[in-house]
Amino acid sequence: MTALTDRTHSLRAEPNVTPLIDVLLVLLVIFMIVTPNRSRGLNAAVPQQATKQDSPSQDKEVVVSVLRDKTVLLNREVVSMADLDIRLKRLFSASPNHALFVRGDKDLDFQEVAEVIDVAKGAGLNRIGLMTK
Repeated sequence: MTALTDRTHSLRAEPNVTPLIDVLLVLLVIFMIVTPNRSRGLNAAVPQQATKQDSPSQDKEVVVSVLRDKTVLLNREVVSMADLDIRLKRLFSASPNHALFVRGDKDLDFQEVAEVIDVAKGAGLNRIGLMTK
């Protein structure tokens, strides 16, 4: 009887995990190759150092400010959101490459600032910067 019990204890089934590790390594390589191509974002221009001839003057700078009470100012002049598109087109018709700066109050939701940026994009402006205090 002892020979029979020793024989049953020595016959244990153990799974072969080598093929599973091979499949895991192949999947890992596939995900490492495919995943980095999924990044998305907005294009951002890095500010360049200003030269003497490119230094901004008061007449070139256009600033749109959104106040806490949702009042929109275009260079310190009150403008309604409906008229902002027309005013921006008129200001930038002669010089479309100049930048527009948007300043929002710190207690304001970004949605209000985003609406101003959307109006500026609709007016054909591509160079829009955000200002902080």
